[in-house]
Amino acid sequence: MTAGQARPWTDPERRVPGAVPEPSKPGRPVQGLLDVGETIRRSWAIVEPRTEELTQLFYGLLFERAPASRSLFPLNMQVQRSRLLRALLHVLQMVDQPENLDPFLDQLGRDHRKFDVVDEHYRVLGDALTGAVAHFSGSAWTPEVASAWDQAYEMVADRMTSAARADRGPASWTGRVVDHRRLGWDLAVVTVQTAPPIPYRAGQYMSIETPHRPRLWRYLSPANAPRDDGVLEFHVRAVESGWVSRAIVAHTRPGETWRIGPPMGRMRIDPASTDDVVMVAGGTGVAPIRAMLQHLIEQGSRRHTTLFVGGRTKKDLYDLSHLRALSSDHPWLYVVPVIEHVDDHHVLDEPNPLVAGAVTGTLADAVTGYGAWRDHDVLVCGSPQMIRATVGQMLVAGTPLDRIRYDPFTLD
Repeated sequence: MTAGQARPWTDPERRVPGAVPEPSKPGRPVQGLLDVGETIRRSWAIVEPRTEELTQLFYGLLFERAPASRSLFPLNMQVQRSRLLRALLHVLQMVDQPENLDPFLDQLGRDHRKFDVVDEHYRVLGDALTGAVAHFSGSAWTPEVASAWDQAYEMVADRMTSAARADRGPASWTGRVVDHRRLGWDLAVVTVQTAPPIPYRAGQYMSIETPHRPRLWRYLSPANAPRDDGVLEFHVRAVESGWVSRAIVAHTRPGETWRIGPPMGRMRIDPASTDDVVMVAGGTGVAPIRAMLQHLIEQGSRRHTTLFVGGRTKKDLYDLSHLRALSSDHPWLYVVPVIEHVDDHHVLDEPNPLVAGAVTGTLADAVTGYGAWRDHDVLVCGSPQMIRATVGQMLVAGTPLDRIRYDPFTLD
């Protein structure tokens, strides 16, 4: 923005009447699903350079039109500022991929029950979104573009609200922290017990709210298969700018009460398959892998499973001794440690269980270095960056996309 330009409205008290066009839905043309997706992606490319201003306007519109919705968000909006908007935009740009989007929206709709979200919230949210995008689109906000945004948002909202209404389970569970163990300055294992137990599948993740960060939620994956006593083990890494993860690692104490949302995600071992398995775990992505391995063991599996577990340095392989013990007890499990950066003072053949026999390089390089795994069930868990790199390189190497499972929605 250059000097002398009017700053867009970001606060109800500073609003310039008429600065934001109200969405006008009657009479807009109806478009096909593919056209809707393409139109939204082209439209967003126009306003994306002004995302920060658009985000401010989006929340300003939302809180002006539905003041009660402010209580759904944390007091400190710095962390939340772009999260909701980015998620909405990501979903809307996938609207022409219902086979991938619909299952996620079903889960998201059920998960949002914990916020006591009602239909009116969806309507006001959609109006705030289209109002903000329209404002920064200028003359590019044509009836066709407006129609595409309306259609896409209506489909998303309808899918989420339908899933929420159909769900008869609890909106959330209460869990008591029974143990907190620090494995390093930035890593902790937290054990939580819920009553009743949460009905999840090994490999799924859940949203967590702690008393240290009210109304700020983080997704965590249990590191154990479901248990009758409701015990859940979470591996938490304190990430940079991660308000929730840093608080969990540094301040969580036994006796605290956590709030836990419904299980989400499509990661799982296909019970109908008898094919061999490849698992790829980066950092704390080892948690859902551990849960799925435990499930295989409980099922008496004999499916040959190759596990690549990696990190930037050897300290990231914090669970390797446990995984190697599992491999020793179960010959069908083969563990390949991967270290991206090896300290100059270490050699890989030294007698150290954390580095002996390790492969040097990225997980993507290590996995594809063994072949294409065309006839294997592949499961990838870790940071979004690691997942993108590994899945992309596996596809180039010849691994069929329909053989790979991963959940990309696991941000702090």
